[in-house]
Amino acid sequence: MEPSPQAHVMLVSFPGQGHINPLLRLGKLIASKGLMVTFVTTEQPWGAKMRQANKIQNGVLKPVGSGFLRFEFFSDGLTDDDEKRTNFQAFRPHLELVGKREIKNLIKRYEREEKQPVRCLINNAFVPWVCDVADELQIPSAVLWVQSCACLTAYYYYHHRLVKFPTETEPEITVEIPSLPLLKHDEIPSFLHPSSPYAAYGDVILDQFKRLENHKPLFVFIDTFQELEKEIIDHVSNLCPRVKFSPLGPLFKMAQTVSSDVKGDISAPASHCMEWLDSREPSSVVYISFGTIVHLKQEQFEEIAHGVLSSGLTFLWVVRPPLEGSGVKPYVLPRELEEKGMIVEWCPQERVLAHPAIACFLSHCGWNSTMEALSSGVPMVCFPLWGDQVTDAVYLVDVFKTGVRLGRGAAEEKIVSRKVVEEKLLEATVGKKAVALRESARRWKEEAEAAVEYGGSSDRNFQEFVDELVTKSVARKDNGKHS
Repeated sequence: MEPSPQAHVMLVSFPGQGHINPLLRLGKLIASKGLMVTFVTTEQPWGAKMRQANKIQNGVLKPVGSGFLRFEFFSDGLTDDDEKRTNFQAFRPHLELVGKREIKNLIKRYEREEKQPVRCLINNAFVPWVCDVADELQIPSAVLWVQSCACLTAYYYYHHRLVKFPTETEPEITVEIPSLPLLKHDEIPSFLHPSSPYAAYGDVILDQFKRLENHKPLFVFIDTFQELEKEIIDHVSNLCPRVKFSPLGPLFKMAQTVSSDVKGDISAPASHCMEWLDSREPSSVVYISFGTIVHLKQEQFEEIAHGVLSSGLTFLWVVRPPLEGSGVKPYVLPRELEEKGMIVEWCPQERVLAHPAIACFLSHCGWNSTMEALSSGVPMVCFPLWGDQVTDAVYLVDVFKTGVRLGRGAAEEKIVSRKVVEEKLLEATVGKKAVALRESARRWKEEAEAAVEYGGSSDRNFQEFVDELVTKSVARKDNGKHS
């Protein structure tokens, strides 16, 4: 069957699971409206993993709703053991150089050989150079921001030097940004702190903000929802009125409205963990996961393990093997762990958090995990490390009222003891505080569900984008006929 979509949208993702997941969710949503979507990222390492886990073939159309989605993976030109892979400072300019060339070639190929001109380019913030390609080829573009609107606002204020941030000479400044709570020096997105060993990640995000000034994207989508961050969304929209900031979240819930078997997992999930959860009592299991990138020190891992054991709570713990080429050793697990819960290398997190057996989520507080927990009504035990995680933890504990704080982040350079781990797990699962946390989480779950329903705030924002894209696409086709 030959598709006849109204428009062809190309999504370009940084090669990382926390970037691919939300952008792919957006891609499925766009395709479901009758459009053609091409999802692009690198072959190594994520493309190869996705292909293997999901039986993906390059360029093959998959029906999604009334539209189509396909994957294109390009080689970044590096060998598997190239040092650039573990050095972001070196990898970033290399990816930009190769990526610009490959994306341009792909766009030109689709127009020339398949008569499918790309009508919109969408990127996430770690590949800001996609905006340059859009400008050069005169294609409308949009950006997906995969952190909170609070973090977006912090980056905006930092980029424009609108308030004081910590410096080398004044490293402990408290940051005062309108519409945000006061943020201590270790609560701002840590890539902005002069002591951060990961400043290169902050630089690439700030590059996206530079491009917002010189380049006019159709939309800046944010994986949040109006009711969760209303004051902040209104504030940043007023600050920068020529950019359309559009909350489309929770994207994982929006994507659940689309019937599709298209997945971007990098491992085949352990399905037996869902059967195991079915055998547990309601609100009896602690779910533990620290995302795909975070790797704890062995000493901290052991303290958490013994704290979980001391609490007497049953657990489901995702313990991932180290990333290839990272030089990190696998964790050594205390033997007693296996007897008290289940340990897996991968699991379907959305389904796990929605399971009635889950009592709380011990997490690094990445934004994807934060949104999934909030929208599933699950309280969190917050163990942030760096980046936006430390800011997300402030919001979970002090603003959303669905979390308890276990740590302040890697900058603290402190091992959290097993005794504190036990205390915080019990605080989040037993007693008055636990009841209050679960009640707050339940309210946010209801707000999230309302946002993605037909006519809800996120649904309306998404429809506005589709309508504008289709209108522009039709206009371009008509112009082409008359030229």
